[in-house]
Amino acid sequence: MTADMQLGMIGLGQMGSNLAKQALDRDIEVVGADLQDHPELEEKGAIILEEGSYDRLAEELDTPRVVYMSLPAGELIDNELDEMLGVFEAGDVIMDGGNSFWRDSMRRAERAGEEGIYYLDCGSSGGPFRAREGACFMVGGEEEGFEIARPLLDELSVDGGLLHTGPPGSGHFVKLVHNGVEFGMLQSIAEGVELLEAGQFDIDLGDVFTNWSNGAVVESWLVELMAKGLKKEDQFAETDTPDFYDIPNYVEDTGEVNWLVDEAIKGETPVPVITQSVIELLKSRGNQRHAYRAVALMRHGFGNHPFGEDEAIRQERYEGRVDEEARHDLRDEESMDPLNPTDDNAGED
Repeated sequence: MTADMQLGMIGLGQMGSNLAKQALDRDIEVVGADLQDHPELEEKGAIILEEGSYDRLAEELDTPRVVYMSLPAGELIDNELDEMLGVFEAGDVIMDGGNSFWRDSMRRAERAGEEGIYYLDCGSSGGPFRAREGACFMVGGEEEGFEIARPLLDELSVDGGLLHTGPPGSGHFVKLVHNGVEFGMLQSIAEGVELLEAGQFDIDLGDVFTNWSNGAVVESWLVELMAKGLKKEDQFAETDTPDFYDIPNYVEDTGEVNWLVDEAIKGETPVPVITQSVIELLKSRGNQRHAYRAVALMRHGFGNHPFGEDEAIRQERYEGRVDEEARHDLRDEESMDPLNPTDDNAGED
């Protein structure tokens, strides 16, 4: 690495600030712009400008400039790009490291290209903690622009974690498919947790996931994260993670995988696991207020089934199981109703 490498950073949230810290540790000069002050970066030698100070940013960076945006998807990216195009020069490189829609990235690359500026859609994976040590980049855009940015991306990526995916838009497309695969894996692991908890054995989840993290077929970073999260190790200790059963059964997301499912439907590409993983997130938010009422109404109509809970039917369901041991003793809690699979004391808010 040469000591005269420079990186412009637009947006210094969790991902952006950790990339900036990694760059500074590697003796890369960082010139950032953000809404907030960042004394921890300035102490390490970074120059931090007010958000939108693109004239000053352009002055601080040598040409060809390389700037990485770590901003939320949407109109904000277009607004920031328009401002940068007004002060940057032909041959400069602007990278969008967020989760923008790939068709937007294609449009923005064409817009920047009219000014002779390279626009790279830089799908970035690994989260804030890996951004601090070595991220994974999937980069779409013109080959010439990628080659200008490559030395910096080589420094900031983990070994084997830098890929030029092809023309504009391809980086964010590959990253979006990555996110869909991630959702499916998360849901599968979550269902495994549900099965382990529902079973009749007193199993330590943390020990199971530690075991699975060492040579098992399902060994992966997500399985490792489950083990560490259950045991509150590493980043989970740093972020004051609650006990597993105190975590709310409500999952937020920023919605990008919805775009992937929408595109799959338009193209008649079956992605049932990814689609269902999105549906499961929506179900966690409790927004389905009327569907189950509708099911109950129709069941009452064709079979005179009751409305709401019925002790006799619950008893019949329980006694009619092939093996009555299922869910018979969830977590050994005295208040646990053996006939009801819902544990009112675990993870409810």
